[in-house]
Amino acid sequence: MRLSMTFGSLLLCAVSFGQAIKLTKDADRVRVKIGGAPFGELYFGPDSPKPYFAPLRSASGKIVTRQWPMVKDLGETKDHQHHRGLWLGYIDVNGFNFWENEFSYHRANAGKMVATKVDVHGGSVHLLIDWLDPSGVKVLTEDRTMTFSADGALRIVDFDATLTAAGKPAVFGDDKDGALGIRMADKLTEKTGTGVITNSAGARTMKEAWGKPADWLDYSGTLDDEPLGIAIFDHPKSFHHPARWHARDYGLVSANPFADRAYDPSQPARNYKLEAGASVHLRYRVVVHGKLDAAGIQKLYDAWAKGSK
Repeated sequence: MRLSMTFGSLLLCAVSFGQAIKLTKDADRVRVKIGGAPFGELYFGPDSPKPYFAPLRSASGKIVTRQWPMVKDLGETKDHQHHRGLWLGYIDVNGFNFWENEFSYHRANAGKMVATKVDVHGGSVHLLIDWLDPSGVKVLTEDRTMTFSADGALRIVDFDATLTAAGKPAVFGDDKDGALGIRMADKLTEKTGTGVITNSAGARTMKEAWGKPADWLDYSGTLDDEPLGIAIFDHPKSFHHPARWHARDYGLVSANPFADRAYDPSQPARNYKLEAGASVHLRYRVVVHGKLDAAGIQKLYDAWAKGSK
């Protein structure tokens, strides 16, 4: 690993499968390059109600996540402004909204997620994030590590987060909106593009996959004549594995370990109570890939699930 200081920014380099992973920390973001090419940026500045990573790029440099609202006037869909690249949030923690919490929404119950510490080391970013209620009282503390790597044409983000109830119990209401989310580029969606949703249980399309538990879910299509997609893996040791998936034809994908009844009315409401000082551990892998069928995705999932502690 090579460490250097340049123009007030912290720059760290690592190597993954022969491709250099370079992280540069600035005042409000960490810029990630893989093999010398931009992959995306982790934003944690005060102008956003929660940290997010955007955009995600393929090995060929194509942007596979929607760029609005970060980038204007690209002719993209403009629904759900809070769907920013890749993010973590939840709509109901003690009644506070950490999902639909854009400042412009002016919602009385909107929470805010503030990064109090951001460190970079090799190919990883470590963050401490306070989940604050509208009055500034801490509801949760999040200890998150995002690790970036590459394997051939694959671009990979490992997402590891521990949520700890701060001061008093935290109740996650049974709701469809949460927790690890991605918003696909319009051209890769089922509704307006060429995309198709599949999962580890053999479901295909939103109609079959929405709300169903699965080890992984993939959203793939064709972007400017190139087969591309994003697969999200839920680790067997992640909280409440297998997650249910809020996967929509307009481009949202989220892995949700906190809800059952919101997706299946025959199930009892979970309304999971996290006692003060107690924690839940979330582990996901996000894989940006080219042409890859379900068997290929399963092989990648199995190798990751069995090879990581």
